Amino acid sequence: MEKDKENRLLDTAFKLFTEKGITDTSIQEIVDNANVAKGTFYIYFKDKYEIRDILISRKATKLFNEAVELLNKNYIENFADQVIFVINYVIDELNKTPTLLKFISKNLSWGIYNQTVHKLCEDSENNPNGFYQLFLKSAKEYGLKNTEITLFMIVELVSSTCYHSILYKKPLPIKEFKPYLYDTIRGFIKSNSNN
Repeated sequence: MEKDKENRLLDTAFKLFTEKGITDTSIQEIVDNANVAKGTFYIYFKDKYEIRDILISRKATKLFNEAVELLNKNYIENFADQVIFVINYVIDELNKTPTLLKFISKNLSWGIYNQTVHKLCEDSENNPNGFYQLFLKSAKEYGLKNTEITLFMIVELVSSTCYHSILYKKPLPIKEFKPYLYDTIRGFIKSNSNN
């Protein structure tokens, strides 16, 4: 029952944040729409910014975990191809749902790295099938140097360039931009490997 209230608050906050924006959404609106008492909100969340951060982390984590689940159903041996497969899935999903992209903004890496939020997230890095774990395992087998830095830079590159390419078609629409992005990621992986 308690988890139901927390999930209602999260679902309602996401709906309101994506419709009205975080600035124009009050905690009172969230609790009214979730049909819970205002005090209940504060059992789970410090303020609306904490609920926003949790939502960003959950939504980004979910994208990566869905991509890995699909990757596991396909046989892709090459490490760089695995990374591109996951990134391509994430990009395609963000392209289908620009409101989600606007909400996540340029914080896609929170789905992998936001440790303070992760303790509250379902499907966190403790999930052995998550992208973080897959990347670390495959990177070690591939002989990648600076694994953590490489992962962070790839995800940040994807996050910021896709934001502009999908929402504003700059420097190119995402379909035209993908080959450049993927060549850069492949080059970055190759330059940081022992192979």
